[in-house]
Order: sequence, then C-alpha cells, then structure tokens
Amino acid sequence: MPEWVNTATNEYSKRLKEFCHFSIVEIPLQKRAKDSQMDKILEKESQLILNAIPKQAYCIALDSSGNTFSSESMAQQINKLQLYNSNWCFIIGGPEGLSNEVMDRADERWSLSQLTFPHPLARIILCESLYRSFAILNNHPYHK
Repeated sequence: MPEWVNTATNEYSKRLKEFCHFSIVEIPLQKRAKDSQMDKILEKESQLILNAIPKQAYCIALDSSGNTFSSESMAQQINKLQLYNSNWCFIIGGPEGLSNEVMDRADERWSLSQLTFPHPLARIILCESLYRSFAILNNHPYHK
C-alpha cells in the first residue's frame, strides 16, 4: 500500500484499540498482465482470502450492492454485532471485487457508499467509519 494509506490506517488502528482488538490482514494481489487469465487470478486470491478468515469470524463483505448506513445506524449495527459475535472480519476486494465463493462466505454485505472507491481508500474509509461508530456508542467527542 502507498505510505499515505498506511499512515491513515495506522492512525485509526491506534484509535480503535481503545474500543476493540483490531488488526489488518492484507492479502497481496496476484500479478496481473495483459494476457493474465483473470479467472485463475481471482480463484487464487479467493483461496488466500478464505484461508485468512478465522473459523468463528462473522464476515462482512464490502460490496456496492450491500446495505448502506448513516454513521448513527452503522454504530447501532456494530452494537448489535457485539451482542452475538466478538470476532468480525471485514473483507475488501481487489480491483475486480470479490469472487462468488468469498461473497457466499460472507454473513452480511455492506456498502460504504454508492460511489466506487479504490480498495486502498476503502480501507481508510472503513477504519474511520468503525472508529466513528465506536465513538458514537461510547459518547466520545470525535463524532460531535
């Protein structure tokens, strides 16, 4: 990831640790070329993603067709998630998105926006949104 992505992600990671255990597992993109067989690349990336998901994790795939939330409603969704599972896994796809196999593993699908974001920016938006949700739930002044 570019340094600006790491800088932002690290900042929100530090802030999130006030509220939860938080870590990022990055699956490296497979090399792409003009003559690449995209189905083979997506299959390999899918297997790497699926292998990285903890067995008991509640998975939320980020997808443009998923549920959308305001900051307050996302906070309420996070609050509900805390009641029945403490291990969540958010999955952000690469440039071609997520395979059907990964989407089938997801327990929910969320959308960050109707806009399409490059996956590095989606990572930052997700981290900030999670932090904002916890801030709302804990009456932290960040959301004000």
